[in-house]
Amino acid sequence: MAELITVARPYAEAVYSLATEQQTLNQWSEALAWLAAMVANPDVAKVVTNPKHTAQEIEALLFDVLGDKASGEVRNFVVTLIDNRRLTLLPEIAAQFEELKAQAEGALDAIVESAFPLNDAQQAELAASLSQKYAKSVRVDVREVPELIGGVRILIGDDVIDASVSGKLQAMAASLKN
Repeated sequence: MAELITVARPYAEAVYSLATEQQTLNQWSEALAWLAAMVANPDVAKVVTNPKHTAQEIEALLFDVLGDKASGEVRNFVVTLIDNRRLTLLPEIAAQFEELKAQAEGALDAIVESAFPLNDAQQAELAASLSQKYAKSVRVDVREVPELIGGVRILIGDDVIDASVSGKLQAMAASLKN
């Protein structure tokens, strides 16, 4: 995993730099999301990783699906990835591009895992608290994880805030063992 991140980073930074320079962040964001989704599809993954298929066949497949989202720069980028056999990095490149974009916008993405569904008011309150803590705008993605038993676990970048019942039980078990 760490290796994928390391290899994908220069591509994501290069695309972000180009998109910023040309003021086409949203277009690149959309194109990368489409490309990442295509490459993540098992049927497409079989084609792009199969050495029997030529670079031209893979290009045709991707550009046919992308349609008008494939500007000249996007096409050049995809060709570069195909030539360097890095097409399978697209999901990671897209994720890192979105992180760079969010950092520039002064926003953070938070994944909130909750044992129970959170209503809109609870989500807004949580986002406001996190925004105050991190002094940035926080976008909250709530996921229901019943295994937590109760409470929430929040993931923001490398930070993990575990206020779940299962997390507390694990901490208690660890302290009893030591």
